[in-house]
Amino acid sequence: MQSAPTLQPDGEAIWDSRRWLPTTRDELDARGWGQVDVIIISGDAYVDHPAFGTAVVGRIIEREGLKVAIVPQPNWRDDLRDFRKLGPPRLFFGVTAGCMDSMVNRYTAAKKLRSQDAYTPGGEHGFRPDYAATVYSRILKQLYPDVPVLLGGIEASLRRVTHYDYWSDTLKPGILLESGADMLVYGMGELPLLEIIRLMGRGVPFSSLRTIPQTAVLMPPGAPPPKNQNWEDHILHSHDECVADRQLYSSNFRQIEVESNRVKARRLLQLNGDRLLVINPPFPTMTEEQIDGSFALPYTRLPHPRYRKRGPIPAYEMIKHSVNMHRGCFGGCSFCTISAHQGKFVASRSKASILREVEQIKQMPDFRGTISDLGGPSANMYKMKGKEQWICDECVRPSCIWPDVCRNLDTDHTALLDIYKSVRETPGVKHAFVTSGIRYDLFLHKHAEGTEKASHERYVDELVEHHVSGRLKVAPEHTSDDVLRVMRKPSFRYFHRFKEKFDAAKKRIGKAQLQIVPYFISSHPGSQAKDMANLAVETKQLGFKLEQVQDFTPTPMTVATEIYATGVHPYDGKPVCVARSPEEKQEQRSFFFWYKPEMRGALRSTMKRLGLGDAAAKLLGGGSAKDAMLAEDMMDCGGLPPPPPPKKPWFRRGRKP
Repeated sequence: MQSAPTLQPDGEAIWDSRRWLPTTRDELDARGWGQVDVIIISGDAYVDHPAFGTAVVGRIIEREGLKVAIVPQPNWRDDLRDFRKLGPPRLFFGVTAGCMDSMVNRYTAAKKLRSQDAYTPGGEHGFRPDYAATVYSRILKQLYPDVPVLLGGIEASLRRVTHYDYWSDTLKPGILLESGADMLVYGMGELPLLEIIRLMGRGVPFSSLRTIPQTAVLMPPGAPPPKNQNWEDHILHSHDECVADRQLYSSNFRQIEVESNRVKARRLLQLNGDRLLVINPPFPTMTEEQIDGSFALPYTRLPHPRYRKRGPIPAYEMIKHSVNMHRGCFGGCSFCTISAHQGKFVASRSKASILREVEQIKQMPDFRGTISDLGGPSANMYKMKGKEQWICDECVRPSCIWPDVCRNLDTDHTALLDIYKSVRETPGVKHAFVTSGIRYDLFLHKHAEGTEKASHERYVDELVEHHVSGRLKVAPEHTSDDVLRVMRKPSFRYFHRFKEKFDAAKKRIGKAQLQIVPYFISSHPGSQAKDMANLAVETKQLGFKLEQVQDFTPTPMTVATEIYATGVHPYDGKPVCVARSPEEKQEQRSFFFWYKPEMRGALRSTMKRLGLGDAAAKLLGGGSAKDAMLAEDMMDCGGLPPPPPPKKPWFRRGRKP
């Protein structure tokens, strides 16, 4: 296995484009390559770093001895020269929309353009299309109809079966049907990709690759599913049935989530028109050796030199000095796509692999001694798994920690604390912070004892003493137990207990300046204006003026999205209230900002309408005539603050030209 190269401290050598995978015809010619084996089309800028999926896939293909090139953010609106410039690959095109679903990347919950595209230099918009994976695939099949197209990445993964698309407010079929691609890899794609490459290397044609785990294919019209003796089949309601009856769609989702979270999953079959969609069960969770191998590839850890004059790439700037210690999340939160893509079971790197990456970060020219994050999808799930594997083998729970922490889950933080200590004591490392969100229920639950419980007692103290840069992220998400049940999050009482422990540790250690930054969501299914009013009151009483907040955004393949699409919970069929109109969403969101003078009038009016006089007094204090007038103005503006009066032109204000 190749080891990562040593980065040069200065000079042009660090920007020699030969250190990256080729992206242009000139770069291919410099290597003497006429044709490559695989071309990856990506909606993101090319950053050669293990946190960026395109780089991981490209380096894995390279490790297998194949020639691979990357076409990042091709122009889809001109004569398509970006899709033609390298010619057709020998084996297949790989297509990904990037590290995010392209619609989530571009639009807010209000369906407005986001302020920046975090995966584009300078944060600029306009470098990827909506529904990017579908657009790229259609273009490739138009230009090269005989060359296989393999879809991957989170957009393909979350749209692999009939799904609700918030931006068009429709149920869309599996992305293979709309895109015309030949195969889809879902989840973290290293293992299925290696299997595809190795089988093709033995002469197996792409069209015969129908039974590779963790892939999906569309069978020809009328064709039966491929024969396989190892898997049981489960037939989902067809796409047409889902469109006609969303209750059937809701039933489908429950089965999909159950199979996604099983150790031994069944194969899923769904008719899409006259074609059968076949979704093969996933590979087992990656072993430590396998995940270490993925992080040991020869990344430059830098954006491609082509972007040097276009400005920084925000997503890269955020993570360039961070270490991702594990993948997967067993939280099962209703609004989150992590387990749907990365899986419920955690794959952790070895301590040696993590420390090797710390050494590589130390060699980066702009490193000044601070590891910005020792984390993962949830920062403190490192090395956690079931105590008895046979219990996990039989389990179908979507979450290991909701509605309560499973008694079979080993929540010992000892291995994690050992990593923290080793990293912070590494010569040249001044600080090693934890900036990923932590799950406080993992060290506050009642089932722990012995070494496990002792590690819980140590965790908050060591975190406060050594690993909080100033603000620690946690995500209670709401304060209402009714809403939290829909979210699959623990009671807000756990947050109170965590805050008490955190504050006590601050006082004991002498770090009074540290702060907790709680994250909250408004307009989540199950949440009503009265719940948001209580959230505002309770967080105010705890001393918070909330900053890290968001409106719920329905994204494919989550429980909350299915509730939004159908109005019922997919597990029990019971109705759940949903805020859908812009006015309802704005009303809920406004409670986050009770401390802003321009919001007080509307909030007082809303709380009076809801009969929440006591809560209004706690939140806003006594009323005033000014508040009443402002509330009336805001009702005229649809619940939004009225615009400021127009300023007089300069020549009416006594100013000189």
